Amino acid sequence: MEGLTGLAAVIMFLGMPTAILGMYTYYRVRKLRSEERMAAIQRGVAVPMEAELSETARSRRAGILLVAGAVGYMIAFSIVARVEPDAMIAAAFGAIPFTLGLGYFLDSALIRRDARA
Repeated sequence: MEGLTGLAAVIMFLGMPTAILGMYTYYRVRKLRSEERMAAIQRGVAVPMEAELSETARSRRAGILLVAGAVGYMIAFSIVARVEPDAMIAAAFGAIPFTLGLGYFLDSALIRRDARA
């Protein structure tokens, strides 16, 4: 268990700067795209706007990502549980994002049904 604590500390130590760098990169790319779009508009070039995803598509995407992540999480800990039986407790926590994903699928279906009515 002590080795696991050290591993978690190293992962968090290296993961936090990586996450911050990723957020900065995302911000910088969006800023550059906006500046490029503004410069093109000032020159009189017609710039097509990127289509926003509909609410249904966003809910469906969130559902797919949560369910897939939960299934992967549960499979990974089920494999670890073959060596360490207590890991099955951790695999059970995959039910949380799984049910959230199912909720997003339900939300997507309800939005689609309301749009037809």
